[in-house]
Amino acid sequence: MYVTFLFPGQGSQKVGMGKDFYENSSLAKELIEAASERIKTDFTKLLFTPNDLLNQTAYTQPAILLVSTIAQKLFTNEANLQPRFAMGHSLGEFSALVSVGALDAMDGVELVHHRGKLMQEAAKDADGGMMVVLGLSDEEVEQICQEARSHGLQVWPANYNSDGQIVVAGIKEDLQKIESVFKDKGAKRAMLLNMSVASHCPLMQKAKDALLEYLERFLQDSFNAAVISNVNAKPYQSKNEALQLLSRQLVEPVRYKQSIKNIENDTDLFIEFGEGAVLKGLNRRITKKPTLTVKDMKSLEEALEALHKQS
Repeated sequence: MYVTFLFPGQGSQKVGMGKDFYENSSLAKELIEAASERIKTDFTKLLFTPNDLLNQTAYTQPAILLVSTIAQKLFTNEANLQPRFAMGHSLGEFSALVSVGALDAMDGVELVHHRGKLMQEAAKDADGGMMVVLGLSDEEVEQICQEARSHGLQVWPANYNSDGQIVVAGIKEDLQKIESVFKDKGAKRAMLLNMSVASHCPLMQKAKDALLEYLERFLQDSFNAAVISNVNAKPYQSKNEALQLLSRQLVEPVRYKQSIKNIENDTDLFIEFGEGAVLKGLNRRITKKPTLTVKDMKSLEEALEALHKQS
């Protein structure tokens, strides 16, 4: 059976995520303690108690990667399974790299902590934001953004999530200006998201250049399986490719829908690791192949049981 591991990105975080793992697994406890030591942040407080840090990108990113990694390691230890592919949505691509051995888990925590800081720093240069657009084709959204840019607005398609769902990034004020244009074209919804960083567009150029140094330091050239790139929706399996693709990922759109479509014929089952079931929801609209989720001990047991039945 060919399995693809999936990892969510920012927006999937919530207070309490990973707590069930922490209370029932010594491995989870060890990883949470190691992460706390690594970036000098108490992850038990960050993850389990209401706080202002969890939604700040420099802490959101390591929190999501850590919980996703715990879920994946607990599953893999029980299932003794190597994926055919691993992939993630934006930040999730780094969790995917951890899952295939191209990035040490704690190096991953530190790397995405730096990535978040760099993105926050780049965001200071412009009041950026992101807007979800529902009900229009890719071409319609691309055309509206291109037309807006020809009039001096800074807006770009940023996440190709599924047919009829695209997230657009850019200057917040410019996004608000084209909201009515999307709706006039027939969009069911065009709504600003609660994001202070305009990811996956040229506004992140400053972060892209600085990220390369950290990628060079932390990435390893030992992939147990191919990772699907957000940038071109194709597999890669070397450090050199990862360096280029992961830095470009900050300024180019996430091609999630295209990635799933490119590998669905080579995949029997998708498994999403981490809080929420965001990618499972997207997959329902992209592919007929099943998607399991692992976010706590109960869903871990259910996924292992489902895998056993299918194999």
